[in-house]
Amino acid sequence: MSILTTCHRAKNEQEKETKLTLLYIAVAFAFSVAVRLIWYYQFSGYEPFMFNSQFMINTNDGYYFAEGARDILSGVSQKNDLSPLDSAASRLSAFFATVLPFSFETVIFFMPAFLGSLVVVPIILIAKNLKNLEMGLIAALLASIANSYYNRTMIGYFDTDMLNIVLPMFLLWSIIWAIKTNEDKYLLITALDILVYRWWYPQSYSLEFSFFGLILLYTLIFDRKNLYNYKLLALMMFAMLNLDGFIRFPLVLAIFYIFKQERFERYIYHILVASLALFFASGGFEPILALLKIYVFKDAVSISGQGMGLHFYSVMQTIREAGQIPFETFASRISGHIVTFVLSIGGFVYLAYRHKVMLFGLPLIGLGFLASVGGLRFTIYAVPVLAFGVAFLITEIARFMPTNRLKILSMTAFTLAILYPNIAHVREYKVPTVFNSDEVKVLDELKNIAQREDYVISWWDYGYPLRYYSDVKTLTDGGKHNGDVNFPVSFMLTNPQQTASKMARLDVEYTEKTFKSLDEHSDKNLSKFSNIEQMTKEYGFNDTNDFLLSLQTDMKLPQKSRDIYFYLPFRMLDIYPTVAIFSNINLMNGAVENQLIFYAAKTFKQEQNIVNLGQGILFDLQKQTVTIGKESVPVKRFVQTTYDKEMKLQKNIQLLNNAAAINVVYMSNYNTFLVLDEKTYNSLYIQLMVLEEYDKMLFEEVILTPHAKVYKLKI
Repeated sequence: MSILTTCHRAKNEQEKETKLTLLYIAVAFAFSVAVRLIWYYQFSGYEPFMFNSQFMINTNDGYYFAEGARDILSGVSQKNDLSPLDSAASRLSAFFATVLPFSFETVIFFMPAFLGSLVVVPIILIAKNLKNLEMGLIAALLASIANSYYNRTMIGYFDTDMLNIVLPMFLLWSIIWAIKTNEDKYLLITALDILVYRWWYPQSYSLEFSFFGLILLYTLIFDRKNLYNYKLLALMMFAMLNLDGFIRFPLVLAIFYIFKQERFERYIYHILVASLALFFASGGFEPILALLKIYVFKDAVSISGQGMGLHFYSVMQTIREAGQIPFETFASRISGHIVTFVLSIGGFVYLAYRHKVMLFGLPLIGLGFLASVGGLRFTIYAVPVLAFGVAFLITEIARFMPTNRLKILSMTAFTLAILYPNIAHVREYKVPTVFNSDEVKVLDELKNIAQREDYVISWWDYGYPLRYYSDVKTLTDGGKHNGDVNFPVSFMLTNPQQTASKMARLDVEYTEKTFKSLDEHSDKNLSKFSNIEQMTKEYGFNDTNDFLLSLQTDMKLPQKSRDIYFYLPFRMLDIYPTVAIFSNINLMNGAVENQLIFYAAKTFKQEQNIVNLGQGILFDLQKQTVTIGKESVPVKRFVQTTYDKEMKLQKNIQLLNNAAAINVVYMSNYNTFLVLDEKTYNSLYIQLMVLEEYDKMLFEEVILTPHAKVYKLKI
């Protein structure tokens, strides 16, 4: 009778624990989603962030996956349009848009809030294994809205980050349960999680390999004779092979079946060795080295590995997310506050001392700490694991409270204290949509003018939205922006119209030529060379600098196969110096050319005849000079632009000193002063976007608005 009573009590306790686990998951999930709705209510009805009465997303890369999902749903896509029809995010989005009773725009707008909030599930399940559900709830509440995690899973942030932390946290959960229970089902769950993670995020190699290495180290030190651990390692390695998922999935199932048979236990070590051999033979370590090269060993200049060995400026030097960040920012992004971060570190050390399985969270912490050299985008990985640290300290303090009521009150008070800075961040983080409604209207109008095979040239930041809204091709985008593809576009935007127009026709036709070559398999090596290198050689030059100079002369251009448009938004003015960097380089030796003079002042102060533009720049209206630092130089032109009632641009150009080399432009409607050298003043972007001065033999206007302007290339 006592045995039955004990079993009954145990069953009741288990049911109670299960119900409490589900309750905590529901509470944490609802909290996470609710906090993400703050942005929605802050901007509810705000027209600039809406198009066709739908909120637009607020991340550029999201339009890449949106394009793929759109094409899956429509069943229409053209060859070589780079639409990600096979990407996991596109497929999942298309599926949700099919089964849910909402518009496609609504689905992709809200998906991050709901999928990102799923991170609370593995956090609480891990805590359940450690017999501390309260710790799991606190950690889930904090991790779900911590600064960097919120930033990259907020409402409208439609990107792979929706599940990029959720899936490795499930992997950590399955590893912890596998090591603690030695149950066969967790062998399969771990391998399947790796398969799903790789399907969702192909760059997951490094984290998966780190988990593998840590389990191997744990096994060799603490549990060397346990065959179960070697089974786990082998299955993980087969799931990690650099092969197609359709090959790895049945292979994992086959190996799992073998491990279920006792007669094969003597071959476990051999199978593990074979899996390692296959991993390296399949090139499994190469993607890891590639990621390290990009984010850790990044160089300012990249050198093409083929042919002429041209030097190109590296895009990683211009991306804020890939740059080093100060410690205060680093700590706040992970935990919301420096104090919380320090407590999280100490708490995690104590937690790992009490529960060694939590050491398996070190790869996530390590990848998060890579932010110190690789950029702030990595901090997101450390968020959930370190949240366990401070949550554990809170529950440990509560254990010493004399009454249950004081225990609950202390946990509540401390939890609110660590949540407050993060909620304050959410309220202040009023990130805008990628484009405003007026800009998107231009792209929507362009969609009805341009053909799907036509190219629209703009900077890579706008590539994905251009393809999504205008359904056209682009030369660069958020994924295709290496130095060799950025150079021609930068050259077009920052050089005079005569040379820029020729480069545009050349780059588009050479891009299509490469596509055709790859499709026909007639010249597979062609794709290994940059367009600039191909142009240089085919036009009979050994020096690319000589080829670029030849663009100033009459030359025979490739036959026109499609139309080319230039999309020139006002917002590009803010990044013009960055755009110029990519073509302001000697391709033959990597030397940086003369720095341009470009200053854009949107806040300024006038005192009598002196306009203080900030940054030590003064414009003397009477003397007609500009002082930059300690040097005062004469102004060649002073230009004032304004829009009339019909929104037509009017400009007044005063030639002040023909021998001078500095120009000043006042864009009155934008309340912006520009200080430009002669080359920048004559660049395609300034002439066409700022001044609407274009060579009618080369260009024709298509759409002209204060927000963005579109021109069509005639040649």
